[in-house]
Amino acid sequence: MIEVTNRLQGGTMDALEAILTRRSVREYTDHPVDRETVDRLLAAAMQAPFAGSEPPWHFVVIDDPEVLARIPAVSPYAEIRQPAPLAVLVCADLSLPERPEFTVQGCAAATENLLLAAHALGLGAVWTAVYPEADRMLGFTNLFSLPDGVVPFALVTVGRPAARPAPVDRYRKDRVHRNAW
Repeated sequence: MIEVTNRLQGGTMDALEAILTRRSVREYTDHPVDRETVDRLLAAAMQAPFAGSEPPWHFVVIDDPEVLARIPAVSPYAEIRQPAPLAVLVCADLSLPERPEFTVQGCAAATENLLLAAHALGLGAVWTAVYPEADRMLGFTNLFSLPDGVVPFALVTVGRPAARPAPVDRYRKDRVHRNAW
């Protein structure tokens, strides 16, 4: 078992602590997320590794309450009890020369960085899957007028948590194999 404590000092925590204590948050206060914090979240997302010559992602920042209210119609898992004050739609740019499966991996890494950054900054967030569900992808494409070649990958809702779930130890020795299966 890996023991961790959750300490938020100065609004950030170290990387290992953020990884081991991050949990999905689905209930938020109505406190808005300021633009500087949004920029920090996006900067963290864009530091993710990717294969190829160009980063595969684009981000749609959603903070208009009327637009946020329309999201559950296209993604039932994005219906949050107290509506999130912010959502970020991570999109994959399929017009790049890299193979699509590498694009998906890069967008997944960017999404995880966004989740970890939110947690490290004292915010809560949850990854709601869009890709590869065709109906959700079409719904987000239409809702946000995404251009051809850009597909929605994941929606991350972000806000100040109304409740913070306790960390869970997910380490499983039975899933570890050394040097061979």
